[in-house]
Amino acid sequence: MELEDQLHAEIISLCSEGDQLVEINKYNEAIEKYIKALNLIPEPKTDWEASTWIYTALGDTCFINGNFVESKDYFYDAINCPGGMDNPFIILHLGESLFELGDLEKAKEYLMKAYMLEGYDVFDCEDEKYYLMIKNLI
Repeated sequence: MELEDQLHAEIISLCSEGDQLVEINKYNEAIEKYIKALNLIPEPKTDWEASTWIYTALGDTCFINGNFVESKDYFYDAINCPGGMDNPFIILHLGESLFELGDLEKAKEYLMKAYMLEGYDVFDCEDEKYYLMIKNLI
């Protein structure tokens, strides 16, 4: 299923505004833009590819902002959208969110899945602590 062109353009515009706000560290304002975009997507939201990247942007922004509970929730939403379960970025950052929340067994599971999808490269720009969590399992 594809979104109508006008709706798709409005969603893209809101997400672009959100991305620009993230670049200047205005995370709460960025989250508001992403949520506005998400609210434009018809139900069930998990049926739409656009939801995958909006939930991912929300999860990533919440993580950067230190809100790991919301980050985890948004990444769980993202993996339930088209392509989400096979996306190493989503899987990795879900694992990192779980790690930060102290759910280490679940964190290992998702960090390992990310490694299996992408190899060590998925950890290139990440804090080494996440790779070290699974290093002895490889």
